[in-house]
Amino acid sequence: MKFQPRFLLILLAIAAFCFLFFQAERRPGAFANSTYLSVILVLEIVIACLWRFETVFFPVTMACFFLPATGLPFGTEAFTVRWVFLAAGALAGFGIWMRTNRVRHFALFHLVALFCVTSAIASASASAAPKIGSLKAGSLFLLFLYAATGGRVAFAGREKAFVQGMVRACEILVFFVSACYLAGFNMFGNPNNLGAFVGVVAIPIMLWAVLIAENRGERQRRCIALVLCGVLLYVSVCRAAIIADMVLAVGITIALRRPRILVRAVFAGALLFGIMAVCNPSHVGEFIDSMTGRFIFKMSGQTSGVFGSRKGPWDDTIAAVRQHPWLGTGFGTSDLGSDRTEIQGSAIYTLEGTNREHGSSYLAIVEYMGMLGILPFVFVIILLLRAAARVFRWMRRTGSPHHYSVPFAMITLAGLIHAAFEDWLFASGSYLCVFFWVSAFLLIDLAAANSGERTPHAEPVLSFAQATGLRESTRSV
Repeated sequence: MKFQPRFLLILLAIAAFCFLFFQAERRPGAFANSTYLSVILVLEIVIACLWRFETVFFPVTMACFFLPATGLPFGTEAFTVRWVFLAAGALAGFGIWMRTNRVRHFALFHLVALFCVTSAIASASASAAPKIGSLKAGSLFLLFLYAATGGRVAFAGREKAFVQGMVRACEILVFFVSACYLAGFNMFGNPNNLGAFVGVVAIPIMLWAVLIAENRGERQRRCIALVLCGVLLYVSVCRAAIIADMVLAVGITIALRRPRILVRAVFAGALLFGIMAVCNPSHVGEFIDSMTGRFIFKMSGQTSGVFGSRKGPWDDTIAAVRQHPWLGTGFGTSDLGSDRTEIQGSAIYTLEGTNREHGSSYLAIVEYMGMLGILPFVFVIILLLRAAARVFRWMRRTGSPHHYSVPFAMITLAGLIHAAFEDWLFASGSYLCVFFWVSAFLLIDLAAANSGERTPHAEPVLSFAQATGLRESTRSV
């Protein structure tokens, strides 16, 4: 079963080489075009990643989606390349998943996700910009297909390597981002982007990594990374990320019955504030006033309230929902209203940098889909919350975080809270959206196995708890 696909790839590679050689004979000038050479290079990279799909394709795909959100090199080129990887990953992942000996199959969650795509296509076809809406719905379909097949292929059978690689990559990114900001390079360009990365990705993963560290050196290194996450979150002043991580910390404390987690967090914050007061006491009062204005009112001097910066987008979105209450404006498209003349006379826009901020992913999807089309999306979110609740109940019952479902439950919980204040949950072009939905689809499988609700003929999930229990029993003997 493994030989046939590779043999087919070899035949395709030979055929492609012969075709390129033939074209070089007929049109030698075409191969001096940088665009053609770039396309050939991208295709070669995609084929090389498909050759090692289980181990290579997911991190490379995430890198392609991550680069456009930063000021790093090749970020502009990755805007187009990311869609090639997503499409190739979805199609190849579906083919591999269908040919493998699966221990888990598609369940209710995957059926509801398919209904979401169907609803998005129907909404897009009825919008004022059906072509753009259809492309947005198609990207959502590719994302869900990859998360349901390709992501599960990359995880199944190599759970330990996948999770360890995710922790290691997150740890490296935290140190790299911290070094960039220390050197004065604003890597993400926007405090909200920095807060989204730290709040939804970095802190949930690093907090879990600290809890399951196996030795003192590993725990100290991960604690340093977690502290740097707190500093970056403090610098970004992203209220959505701060609220999400506060809820996550309280939830983990209650689930694991470890009040020391909150005590240590409060102590670390007080220590950081004390160090700042000692180093520069003359600016402490000024700093407190400034931070109060930035955190509560988003900008110093404003008195519009805690959610003042979100009130305008929320009001505009609610007004759009009242105009299109049942079917919405179309998936991924928004009604410009009185500002439509600014975008070449079109009332529907999806161009980057011109799309109106909704202030919430949930309000955005209500505007896009209407009260009828949003029903599958509501069910998907409910099923995700149910899966995360199962994992937290398991932690409450066992008092242990040593299971692969725990980090994905933490990412899901933090992401769903953060999405209430930012527009990214169904934006398929965002690296945060891709990472979140891959984690969410993996959580559905792991939560079912963790709660004992396995599919027929399913093997038990390998967990850290088994190894930890065996090690403790050995020590006691």
